[in-house]
Amino acid sequence: MAGPGEPTVEVGAGAKGASTDIELTRAQQTTARRTAESKATIPHLTLQIEVHMDACLALQSELQTVTHSDMIVKACALALREHPTANSSYRDGRRQLHSRVNLGVTVATADSLVVPTIFDADRKSLQEIASETRELAERVRTGVISPPELSGATFTVSDLGDYGVRSFAAIINPPQAAILSVGAVEPRAVGATAGGSDAPAEVVVRRVLTLTLSCDHRILYGAAAAQFLARIKELLQAPGTLTV
Repeated sequence: MAGPGEPTVEVGAGAKGASTDIELTRAQQTTARRTAESKATIPHLTLQIEVHMDACLALQSELQTVTHSDMIVKACALALREHPTANSSYRDGRRQLHSRVNLGVTVATADSLVVPTIFDADRKSLQEIASETRELAERVRTGVISPPELSGATFTVSDLGDYGVRSFAAIINPPQAAILSVGAVEPRAVGATAGGSDAPAEVVVRRVLTLTLSCDHRILYGAAAAQFLARIKELLQAPGTLTV
C-alpha cells in the first residue's frame, strides 16, 4: 500500500489517460481540512489597497539587513496594536480580543504550506523581525520547526510577491479575524499633481505594491478593516517609524 506522497497508478485508462493517485501528507491533509472549513464557515470580505514602495525600498537599500517583506510584517504589527479589532478571533458568537500581537508568516515548502509565528512582533525591532523570520523559514525548510513555533498567531501575512503575483486573496486562518496577502512590487504609471490643486496631473512611474486584506465579516467590518489597511499603507509610505 502506498504511503503519503507515494503515487498509486490506476491501470484503467479512460479519456484522461492513465491516472495517478497520490496520498496527501499529514500536513497537506491538515491544510485541506482547515481551508475547506474556513471557506465554508467564514464570510470572507476582501479589500485592496495600493502602496507606493519607493521610500521603503530606499530604506531597505540603506539598512541592507532587512527586506521589504520584513517592513510589511513590522507595519502590520504596529497597525494591529492600534486597531485591536483586527487582532481578534471569532469564538462561539463572541469577539475575542488578544493582548499579544503574534504574526504568522507563511512559508512554502516542497509539499505543504507552514505558518510559523513571530511572537510579540509589535515589541520587536525591524532587525529582530528580519532575523527571526529568516531563522523560522530555515527551520521550516529543514524540518526542525517545533509545534509551539507554529501556534499562537493572532494574524497572518501571506506573501507571494517573489513569484511575480500581482495580487491574490488568501483564505483566513481560523479563528483569526483576517489575513493579509502581499503581491509583487512592480513599476506602474501613476498620476501625480504637478503643483497646486488646480494644476494638471502628470504621469510618473512609482514602484507599487498591492495589499489584499481578507476579513471575517462577522467580527471585522468594512470601515474598520479599511482603516486598518490604510494605516499599514501609511506606515509603509513613511517607513521611518518602522525603525524606531
